[in-house]
Parts: sequence; structure tokens; C-alpha cells
Amino acid sequence: MSGNVLYDAPGPRTLRIERIASIAVGVLIVGFLAWVVVGMIDRGLFNERWAIFTDPPRGQSAEDVWYSLLVRGLGATLRAAAVAAPIALALAFVLAILRTSGLKLVRGPAVAIIELLRGMPVLLMMFFGLLAFGLTSFEAVVFGLALYNAAIVAEILRAGLAALPKGQVEAGTAIGLTRWQTLRIIQLPQVVRLMLPSLISQFVVLLKDSSLGFIVGYPELLRTMQLNYSFFGDQYRLPLFVAVLAVYLIVNVTLSRLAVYIDRRLSERGQHAKQATVLLPAGLDVVETKGP
Repeated sequence: MSGNVLYDAPGPRTLRIERIASIAVGVLIVGFLAWVVVGMIDRGLFNERWAIFTDPPRGQSAEDVWYSLLVRGLGATLRAAAVAAPIALALAFVLAILRTSGLKLVRGPAVAIIELLRGMPVLLMMFFGLLAFGLTSFEAVVFGLALYNAAIVAEILRAGLAALPKGQVEAGTAIGLTRWQTLRIIQLPQVVRLMLPSLISQFVVLLKDSSLGFIVGYPELLRTMQLNYSFFGDQYRLPLFVAVLAVYLIVNVTLSRLAVYIDRRLSERGQHAKQATVLLPAGLDVVETKGP
């Protein structure tokens, strides 16, 4: 009997066709990449402009270029994300609790606030904080990132609360806990553990959205790249862009893999909990009792 109830395992002929198709697609991909590289070489894209990372012009050193990108630019990006993330999480907890309230008078405004924040572009919120409240560029970036992501994370937490068994609230009430105590002691810890991969994925989005800060004058990674090629010349724009792209990919892929790792560990822990058995203490025997 096949191991899969939906379809049979492929036979030798199908496996041979799949192998040939995979090799053909691989050859096409390699050929396309080679064509792109040759075209870039013909256009002079691999010329002395890449020396900006080893021997930059205008009296600067390679350390100056990398310091501006990795310490100033990336550091500013991570700083804005590190400040906005906990603020967004705290606001999300408040909005999620209000969103799940049994009182319509409380739940209605919370729903309206969440939908309003979800519907507004992050950049618009940054400009609003910059122009309406007179915030600095750093504060405006944090303001926009925190409000927008608070609404998204609040919906993630609300989905987690809805996924929990309904009997938990009744059990908490039965032992004398208030609604807030049941949330704080029983439900929210489970929700955070259950939705942690989704939360990390959303914080990856928050980190990427911080790149919008260069529009409001915040010297994050993209702004630092712009300042560098404005100083060294437009011919260095492509190498700087590739370097910044690589930095973003490394950071975001690392966080994404962290989310996958945590999701896998939590799944394994849940499976182990289901398979756990209660063992008798050593030296005790099971005594079978018979009826009269």
C-alpha cells in the first residue's frame, strides 16, 4: 500500500522524467545567470567602481565606508526597530484585550482604532508625527512603526486568543479568577508562545519598514547609502546598493530562520507533551484488582 493515500509513489519512468526536467531547468537557470553576468561585464558594471569597498576615492578609507554602512546606517535601522518593537507589542496587548472585551462600548472603539491604524500607510504616520506633533525624524519613524505594527500584532494576538479552548475562561472563573487575571495568568502566556513565530515575522516586516525613514530625513541604512553615493559619485551607486541589499537580506533571513526554528521547537515540544507518559516509581508493581 502506498504511503500516501492521495496519490501513488512515482514509478521509475516518472522519476527519470522528473530528473531530466530538473536538470534541464537547472541548465536554463545557469544559462540565464551567465547571460546576465556577461551582459553586466559588457556594460562595464564590474569595473573599478567596486574598489569603493577596498580603496575608495576622496581621501576616504575602506573602514570609513563600512563604518558608515554597518555602524551608522544599520545601527540606526536596528535602533529604530528596537525601540518601536516593544512599544508596538505593549500597545498591541492593550488593543487585543480591549478588542476581545465582552462590552460593546469597549470593543467598538478598539475595533475602530485597529482598523484605522491598519488602513493608514506607515509613511503617512511618520509624516503625521513629524508635521503634526513636531517630532524628530527618529521619533517620527518610531511613531509610525509602533502604531502601524501595534494594530497588526493586536490582530495576531486576537487570533491566538480565539484559538484557545473556550473552557479556559470558564475554568478561570470557576476558581475565582477575574477576567483580567485569567488573561494575564492563563491565556496571554499561551497566546505569546503559540503566536511567537508570527510575531517574529511581523517584527521582520517592522525592520524592513524602517527603511521608509530616509524619506523623513532619518539617517538609516538607505539614507546612509544615498549620502555615500552623493559624496563619492553616482558611478558608485550600484556597488553601494548591492552592499545594502546584502545587509538587509542577511538580517531579515536570519530573523526569518529564527522564526522557523522557534516554530519547529514549539511544535516538537507540543508533540513530546502529547506523547509523555506517567511512569510508576521504581519498586512498585501494578496490582490488578478483581471484582468479588
